Amino acid sequence: MIGETGASPDVSDTVAAIVVAAGRGVRAGGQIPKQYRQIAGTPVIRPSLALFALHDAVDLVQPVVHADDLPRYAGAAAGLDVLPPVSGGATRQASVRAGLEALAAKAPGIVLIHDAARPFCSAALVSRAIAAAAAHGAAIPALPVTDTVKRLEAGRVVETLDRSALCTVQTPQSFGFAKLIDAHRRAAAAGREDFTDDAALAEWAGMSVATFDGEATNVKLTTADDFVRAEAERLTALADVRTGSGFDVHSFGDGDHVMLGGVRIPHTQGVVGHSDADVALHALTDAVLGALADGDIGQHFPPSDPKWKGASSDRFLAFAIERVRARGGIVAHLDVTVVCEAPRVGPHRDAIRARIAEIAGIAIERVAIKATTSETLGFTGRREGLVAMATATVRLPWGAP
Repeated sequence: MIGETGASPDVSDTVAAIVVAAGRGVRAGGQIPKQYRQIAGTPVIRPSLALFALHDAVDLVQPVVHADDLPRYAGAAAGLDVLPPVSGGATRQASVRAGLEALAAKAPGIVLIHDAARPFCSAALVSRAIAAAAAHGAAIPALPVTDTVKRLEAGRVVETLDRSALCTVQTPQSFGFAKLIDAHRRAAAAGREDFTDDAALAEWAGMSVATFDGEATNVKLTTADDFVRAEAERLTALADVRTGSGFDVHSFGDGDHVMLGGVRIPHTQGVVGHSDADVALHALTDAVLGALADGDIGQHFPPSDPKWKGASSDRFLAFAIERVRARGGIVAHLDVTVVCEAPRVGPHRDAIRARIAEIAGIAIERVAIKATTSETLGFTGRREGLVAMATATVRLPWGAP
């Protein structure tokens, strides 16, 4: 919610964020668009989506993606509370307009426009953007220019510019929604598709654009070297490595399938449990929470609460993963061992790894699934139930709680 005295009483207090991710990112190299490449095991687009989805003052998150990237987007955004993505256009400006039109029926009071290629934006910067839009109607994060700037002609210096009057700008840029969508519609009608950011379009439309403090760490990933530096810096910053373990057991009962690692596996019996009784996801959830010293699955999702009856356990793991990201961390590795005589896990191993990776928003190479029997000993040996043991390794910034 806006919650600022600068907002007009007749304007909606809803805050929306548009995450623009429809470009091809060819300058960054690689085989896939840069917003789906990984930094420290996380797709570039996901931190931005999670940042807005988890921010207390942001109500709606509208992703804008390329139609060809929908399968990649689905994996990167798994478990996040965001609106369905809309397809972008041939230019960044057209993509932003597509996001604005998708939000038009909801008529938010403030809209933030953010490039997915800036994955290191902070919640504090988002808060400043919202406050600045509420106070001024249009505002952008800016940094002072610290290098001397020259103007060139034919490769020769013709002028040294006064850097005190210059700044570099970032996203998220923030605006009153009604004025920005009107400006975009007017620009489209005038055949203007050449604006490189929304502030330039707003200036063309006659809006006064204020600035607020940006962040030096809020860098845009553009070239292959940017990715190399970002990977090294991210891993250096995440020097607090923690490991948690989890354990879960469920008995067999009536039914015709078992849920294991988010995958439905046909079986002669079902599994008894308050939710869908997925022992692998339950053990993983506890492992991740254990690495954070953040209670256990029963504390956050008590079986006494009827709303979790029959619930899909992917919600539990996604919750735990976002607890890691909310502290500025990443999930480095997830490892599960399943103990049962049947069903056979081996034929479903890759499907389970892929599903867990999707839920956690990490590469499949960071998920391990192993299966064994108890050599006919104990309750698993008697085919009375199944067990899962899990380990989660997470990396957090030094000083994180």
